Amino acid sequence: MNQQKIRLIEAIDQHQEELIELLGKLVAFNTVSPPARNTIPLQEFISQELEQANFDVHQKPFYEKDLLVYGSLKGAKPAERNRLILNGHVDVATVEDQEKWQTDPFELVQQGDWLVGRGVSDMKGAVACFLYLFRLVSRLKLEFSGEICFQSVVGEEAGEAGTKQLLQEHHEADFAIVGDTSNLSFQGQGGVITGWITLESPKTYHDGNRISMVHTGGGLKAASMVEKMAVIIDALQKLERYWGITKTCEGFPPGTNTINPAYVEGGIHPAFVANQARLWITVHFYPNETVDEVIAEIEEHILATAKADPWLKNNLPAFKWGGDSMLEEKGEVFPPLSLDTTHPAMKLLAKNHEAQLQQAPVVNMSTTVTDGGWFDYYGIPAVIYGPGELIQAHSTNEGVSAKQLLDYCKVIGGFLFDWCS
Repeated sequence: MNQQKIRLIEAIDQHQEELIELLGKLVAFNTVSPPARNTIPLQEFISQELEQANFDVHQKPFYEKDLLVYGSLKGAKPAERNRLILNGHVDVATVEDQEKWQTDPFELVQQGDWLVGRGVSDMKGAVACFLYLFRLVSRLKLEFSGEICFQSVVGEEAGEAGTKQLLQEHHEADFAIVGDTSNLSFQGQGGVITGWITLESPKTYHDGNRISMVHTGGGLKAASMVEKMAVIIDALQKLERYWGITKTCEGFPPGTNTINPAYVEGGIHPAFVANQARLWITVHFYPNETVDEVIAEIEEHILATAKADPWLKNNLPAFKWGGDSMLEEKGEVFPPLSLDTTHPAMKLLAKNHEAQLQQAPVVNMSTTVTDGGWFDYYGIPAVIYGPGELIQAHSTNEGVSAKQLLDYCKVIGGFLFDWCS
């Protein structure tokens, strides 16, 4: 084994209390999203950590009171050797049930091997590992040839595509690791797009007119948009079941391509017949499909259903898809991420994983989504590979194994010298 790798891996164990301390500092920053707009203090802290590790650091404003951080550490021959991006988000899931937590969500508590605090699995644990490695590389004066880039992003929890913003300006790399929650499995993912389906009546009616709308001989050709939305939801459920039967993709459990009717709003108040209704849906699709194909299929099916309805055929639904923020635009897009297990970086990462954990990595597809898809979108080979279990992400009393964090540090540390030398 490379002597530098040996020194780094030994140091990871010798100074592991620093990793726990770093994670504690990250957890202490309350960066829940929503409401978001709260990450500048944490990103300033991360910028200082990177500067102390000799990174060239850049900051990019992102909405109000949020910040993106991008750092680069160049080796002896960056133009001739590989360039690696390590990516992590520092926003964490909101805490709506703090009374059910056994500890303060924003204070790291160690219970044997178990570390508890908001974001330790999703995904401040991986961010702490990256920063810890950078510290040790600097302290030990380790040398490599290529370039290590680190992206500390926000917005992932609210579909705000902070990673997309950085990649629009800096998307040259040979490989990327997104350290999001994968339980140390190599993961790709499907894509997600949200959409709004709107029904609107050309005229608004007092609820006293309902008798003329719904009973024989009433004569009023009108409808409640809340009731008509049930027609749309039923059509979506039929399409979802059809997809589950007719579509498959390697690595995904059957039926992963779902259409979730997540939110309905409509009407004015009880004295009116509902003149408008809006349905917010979340659509999961496979890497072998495109956003445009999925949208076209849904719209075609919904419009065909509407045209078969006596009232909707003259008042067809309207559609609005995607967006850059769930908070600002109530819409998001997460591109899919396909895995190439034959890529040289994937082989080296697998080799380091097996050397540390004494078993080959599990390769599968995540049933959720991360920023990993943006790398595929910009043509950068990538993998989702991070500590923490999905069952812990967003959960009450969120936890992660301290040993798994140390294992992760050793795998990534070894890979850095293999790939960037």
